[in-house]
Amino acid sequence: MGFEEGLSATIRSRGDWARDLLCRLIAFRSTTGAEGGVQEFLYDFLLRSDLPARLIPIDESIVDDPDYTPVPGHESYRGRPNVLVDLAGAGGGRSAILNSHTDVVPGPDGIFEARCANGAVHGRGACDAKGQVVTILLALSALKELGVRLKGDVEAQFVIEEEAGGNGSLAAIGGGRRADAAVVLEPTGLGVRPANRGAAWFKLTVSGRSVHMGRYREGVNAFDEMLGLVPVLKEYEASLREVSKGYPGFPDDPSPVVVNIGRVRGGDWPSTVPAECVVEGGIAFLPNRTARRIEEEVRALIEAKATPWAREHARFELAGLRNEAFETPAGDPAVRSFHRAAESLLGPRPLEGWGASCDARLFFHRGGMPTLVFGAGDLGRAHALDERIEMDDILRAAEVLTRFLADWCGVEGKEEGNAC
Repeated sequence: MGFEEGLSATIRSRGDWARDLLCRLIAFRSTTGAEGGVQEFLYDFLLRSDLPARLIPIDESIVDDPDYTPVPGHESYRGRPNVLVDLAGAGGGRSAILNSHTDVVPGPDGIFEARCANGAVHGRGACDAKGQVVTILLALSALKELGVRLKGDVEAQFVIEEEAGGNGSLAAIGGGRRADAAVVLEPTGLGVRPANRGAAWFKLTVSGRSVHMGRYREGVNAFDEMLGLVPVLKEYEASLREVSKGYPGFPDDPSPVVVNIGRVRGGDWPSTVPAECVVEGGIAFLPNRTARRIEEEVRALIEAKATPWAREHARFELAGLRNEAFETPAGDPAVRSFHRAAESLLGPRPLEGWGASCDARLFFHRGGMPTLVFGAGDLGRAHALDERIEMDDILRAAEVLTRFLADWCGVEGKEEGNAC
């Protein structure tokens, strides 16, 4: 039996194992700040599986890192380590990092009780991203069972706080973790994504002059002033979409570029002219923009379009999530290797940008590594009340990942060349 046939049979034979592991992971309510339990479980599981796992604490000084994302309600990283697995290669091959996250977004109680039906696993984190964690573990266990030793080193990273901005991955990269390529597992529907759009949260604050409603003409209503600025935000959205049209790998319709107004706050009493109005939201953008440039462009547009009062009393800033877009060239050797591995199993598929943002941009920008995003599951199911993932897709994703590792890192005892 050849490598590919043996790999496929080995992964398929572990389907029940993978499903049961995913169900156990889903049972942990590992929202931001509460990842300690699932990380300890994962660490113990890896040790029992004879995989060289380590718990890596996150230093509190990370809050001073320029790429750190502030997390509402953050208290401490104590008891919330990353989990790393280091597989030393035989030597002479290229290295790889495999990364995914164990934290999830909140949800009702029942969503943390995994349910299996018609070949799918339902529950919070099924596709975002505990199913991706299982995919990595399937790939590593298949290599171990087959007795395959790679030439290059492989590090698997299971990190915290991706949903809050990526501080777990930032800690891993800041700790010196580097490789010749990084694969970040997220629900891409088995698509190979060497780029993804960025996302930045913003806060627009307008101050007014507060008076009693009976003296309305003597005041300045901050809410009324904000009503004049919202069209400016939408005008920026239109211009950003226009300059992003035709960007390779991203659709024009529907465009992933958007300015979303997510929260509005203003005033404290019905008969008082509000002294302040605050609009918070997010801007999604392609690799033709950076977060800093977006901040500068919006401020310039407000300066040009606002009323005299708003021009003097409005403040626009990026606050909170600040995920840059990234793009690894399609011709990069790591992208070609992964694309080849995917097509060898799944058939022809285009190289496209991913319409979401994730930790991949940190590996590319901060780590200086060729990076791509890949994984089982439908992004439309992530964060949803009916979140689910097809187990067959997890098995196929694990096989693609293992074929990539064999091709990219090389296999001890095999001649150089395409292992797929």
